[in-house]
Amino acid sequence: MMPTEVSNKRNRVITLVLLAILLMSASLFLMNKKDADIIIVTFPNGKQLETEVADTPERLLFGLAFRDELLPDAGMLYIFESTGLHRVRTTGYKFPVDMIWVDEGRHIVHVSENVPPCPREPCPLYGPPPEPIRYMIQAAAGFVKQEGLQSGGELKFTLRM
Repeated sequence: MMPTEVSNKRNRVITLVLLAILLMSASLFLMNKKDADIIIVTFPNGKQLETEVADTPERLLFGLAFRDELLPDAGMLYIFESTGLHRVRTTGYKFPVDMIWVDEGRHIVHVSENVPPCPREPCPLYGPPPEPIRYMIQAAAGFVKQEGLQSGGELKFTLRM
């Protein structure tokens, strides 16, 4: 074999190996984003809401930003790193939401209804609720009123398998 043929063959092998690594990385990333991040929240009246989990700094920061809509039985469950007096913004939201502030024992401590979207900065902060919380649920505006939610109600969280 001539030196250029060996060099071309080596370059093709390296390219194929890099492509294989890229494809495996992409498939692992996509597989990890499946339904593992969905928690079903059951409210005191039996109503269930399928919530996407926000538990990373990026998800906690962006929440429902840049989405065109929120399906009626869907929402976002913020899981904060620790219990505290947390605050959130609706920067980049395109629709109003109801916020349900929940303590570590999964009891509703406060609700904020019909929180408006904020398409661009500066955006107001919402919260903190009157008591420390560990979770906050965002649902479509009108959900709190429709379901008759009040402080003190106990929620149940179930991981969708």
